[in-house]
Amino acid sequence: MSAFLYAATRTPFGRFNGALAGVRPDDLAAAAITSTLAKVPHLDPAAIDDVVWGNANGAGEENRNVGRMAALLAGLPVSVPGTTVNRLCGSSLDAAMTASRTIESGDAEVVLTGGVESMTRAPWVLPKQAKPFPVGDVTAVSTTLGWRLVNPRMPKEWTVSLGEANEQLRERFDISRARQDEFAARSHQLAHAAWESGFYDDLVVPVDGVDLTRDEGIRAGSTPETLAGLKPVFRTPEQGGTITAGNASPLNDGASAVLLGSEQAAATIGTDPIARIAGRGVMALEPQAFGYAPVEAANRALARAGIGWDQVGAVELNEAFAVQSLACLDAWKIDPAIVNQRGGAIAIGHPLGASGGRILATLAKVLRETGQRYGVAAICIGVGQGLAVVLENCAATGEGR
Repeated sequence: MSAFLYAATRTPFGRFNGALAGVRPDDLAAAAITSTLAKVPHLDPAAIDDVVWGNANGAGEENRNVGRMAALLAGLPVSVPGTTVNRLCGSSLDAAMTASRTIESGDAEVVLTGGVESMTRAPWVLPKQAKPFPVGDVTAVSTTLGWRLVNPRMPKEWTVSLGEANEQLRERFDISRARQDEFAARSHQLAHAAWESGFYDDLVVPVDGVDLTRDEGIRAGSTPETLAGLKPVFRTPEQGGTITAGNASPLNDGASAVLLGSEQAAATIGTDPIARIAGRGVMALEPQAFGYAPVEAANRALARAGIGWDQVGAVELNEAFAVQSLACLDAWKIDPAIVNQRGGAIAIGHPLGASGGRILATLAKVLRETGQRYGVAAICIGVGQGLAVVLENCAATGEGR
């Protein structure tokens, strides 16, 4: 038995402190659920066997199992259960992988997956003290991104910042600042062109009450020359720093949703499937090498799908940093032209828990539009992990119409 992708939408991705800053993460998630189910009006929501939702931070308004909360806020029957998974940046891709296994095992027919993150609204937290009323100051720690409340037993090399980890990756693979800026400019240019052509019109649905119809961070005028003028953030130029605010993904708010089901569920859902989950892969490395983890995750997913890179016609690789994306492409030895053909996270944004659902849905539509049979969605994950999924275009096999 196989699992299939039937429908998907997402909210526009907002900038940190941008248009979506006033929207709670559970409301963002509910908006993604509502817009996705609107694509399959024949489906009785009571027929959804489970909701599997991704979220990375989980420290604020989304703390109480946001998958279940979002389902209730979206008006699903109380009989529809929900769970939340956390594999940091890969959370919503992990949610889809988990749901696909459940469907393949026969434990479910229809599963709604997705993910959400409001990095703007991620709170500061105060750790509880061993004794009440400490004499000294107590520090509030931001939960927006990266390591926090680090266990002192962790080796220091594991807990460097995400940016420093990628500067180390840049040194390891000798990836120049110029290549990074060229890759980043391409992301903005392709994302802008995709919006202008209408590619995202049926994938992205505005949030009620918010005047935002497109991804907020896209800068259509970005060029390698303009990006070259930005200063490195994590190391000084004298230290060889190359990573800037322009060639790394920003902080964002947003949600995505993907409806999965068995082949037999087509009658229940009321539409043909779009793509089949053909392979899955997971990989882990040293925490500071997280940016390179998608390499073997994708290789494993392809092996489980029974195909090679020569059969892959499209790749959606989440662009956490230009340098790690380039390191992965170099390792795979694939044509860069098939990667992120409609823009990537450097332009579109990377609301942690929502990005996996975004790349999966985008890949499915790219395959459908280009007629390619196989594609790979891959994502790097903090603390040294990577995930990948192989999709097979149903239209290329005759399973969908």
